[in-house]
Amino acid sequence: MNNLNILKDGANMSNKNIKKECEELWAKNKYYVLSKSHKIYLEIREYLKEKEVDILILNEKIQKARDVKENKKDFTNAILHIWGYFKKQSSEIEKQELFNILEEYMKGKNNQEDVIEYINYLLRKYPNKYLQESTLLNRRTI
Repeated sequence: MNNLNILKDGANMSNKNIKKECEELWAKNKYYVLSKSHKIYLEIREYLKEKEVDILILNEKIQKARDVKENKKDFTNAILHIWGYFKKQSSEIEKQELFNILEEYMKGKNNQEDVIEYINYLLRKYPNKYLQESTLLNRRTI
């Protein structure tokens, strides 16, 4: 194997590692970004389809979402995506409770923390490692 091939293999491994790091960062922040801006969420998804990605650029895009003002529609959309992880195992009462809390949130009678608190209750009852890593549900990591 000549030096050029060794360099190419090294670059490929480096790109794969960077891509993997970006995918891990995205997995943790995906629902948080979705809760802030569906547009930025789609922008990041498209960016991650590129052959070469940069974790600093991804971080900037995530930070851009953090700077977005609260949007009830986008937050509710993210919660409904998360609900998909629970809907098969949760009871009808738990489902109704979540939808009541979301309805109150949309009317301004409670806040995001109330909704997240209930989702975290479901998460404790029905553990899911992927969701447990989510920055939306684990606010102390934001």
